[in-house]
Amino acid sequence: MAKRVQLVLNQEVPKLGHLGDLVEVAPGYARNYLVPQGKAFKATPGVMKQMERRRAEEIKRLAELKKEAEAQKETLLKVGTLTIAQKAGEEDMLFGSVTAADIAAALQAASGIEVDRRHLTAPEIRHLGTFTAELKLHPEVSVEVTVEVVAD
Repeated sequence: MAKRVQLVLNQEVPKLGHLGDLVEVAPGYARNYLVPQGKAFKATPGVMKQMERRRAEEIKRLAELKKEAEAQKETLLKVGTLTIAQKAGEEDMLFGSVTAADIAAALQAASGIEVDRRHLTAPEIRHLGTFTAELKLHPEVSVEVTVEVVAD
């Protein structure tokens, strides 16, 4: 059986590993795909040191992002309940609906924090009432926002 080759990944490779991981692969896979594509390097002591340094910087950067997300969560919690006014007809049914974009705009107006509507999970809002939406600020940090829809 052919000897396996040790490589350090330069970027994430699906089903193989993440940036900086030390992996063992078949020589052909390394020679024909990973190394020519720039996805991996031969595992030398110098490359290992460099990848450890890069991984430490990445961990530090992710910790900063999490800290920033925690601060944003505190600010959003102080906002309390968001009130959105919409035109409503009979039986408190809305003309249209309240979308994630509407909630994001209201959150931004109330808190001053720029909110990406794609990170907002909200139920389908088609009538007046109180609803709960979840905003994901970071993979480990999310905040629930109460939205009250009132007649305009």
